Amino acid sequence: MLKMKSTKKALSLLLLLAAMMLVISACGGGSSASSNSSSGGAGTAANASSEPSAPAASAEPSSDQPANLLGSDKHPVVTIQMSNDTNIKVELYPEIAPNTVNNFISLVQKGYYDGLIFHRVIQGFMIQGGDPDGTGAGGPGYSIPGEFTSNGFQNDLKHTRGVISMARTGEPNSAGSQFFIMVADTPTLDDAYASFGAVIEGMDAVDQIVNQPTNSQDRPNEPLSMTKVTVDLKGMTFEEPEKTK
Repeated sequence: MLKMKSTKKALSLLLLLAAMMLVISACGGGSSASSNSSSGGAGTAANASSEPSAPAASAEPSSDQPANLLGSDKHPVVTIQMSNDTNIKVELYPEIAPNTVNNFISLVQKGYYDGLIFHRVIQGFMIQGGDPDGTGAGGPGYSIPGEFTSNGFQNDLKHTRGVISMARTGEPNSAGSQFFIMVADTPTLDDAYASFGAVIEGMDAVDQIVNQPTNSQDRPNEPLSMTKVTVDLKGMTFEEPEKTK
């Protein structure tokens, strides 16, 4: 009996690990599933945590984040208005990932995210959105350089609860429009994905999204959409992003 229980537990852990290996793999630049979907980027995310730690109570960046990010009123703030009448406010950090922030702001100002859904949600891990096709394989038709440490760009923003980061394929310079928001600390993503901001209001809305019933592909049965996404630049100006293709 003890051996059977151990076998069942091991099988359950293997199934959970296999499911998470699909996470965060997303389209970079194009809109073709054949050219953009990949499990390469998921290798790092797969090891994120088969047993992620319980979400912290606070949505603020944790104390081990770069000190200059805490309490600033000069960072641009993006407001995501959801179809269930909740709002998510995200503070962006151009000093951490300047081109990634430029890209996100550019897409927001063009109305790119309006009407898009969070197509992948995993409890205890993250929510992912920003795909115009809603499949995980779509993008804006271009990609941007990956601003993360393992790609030669120093990025000290850790993937703690509330942090926003760019999804990509196995190619490091393949991010386009898809992003994810952490619902739990996941240090194995640090240095491997371009984190660029954090939720400052509305983690309760994020938790509502991640707790939706999903199918076997982690897609919500009734996905919630971003009805309107806007940005307050705090009087600053931002350039169009550098693109890799």
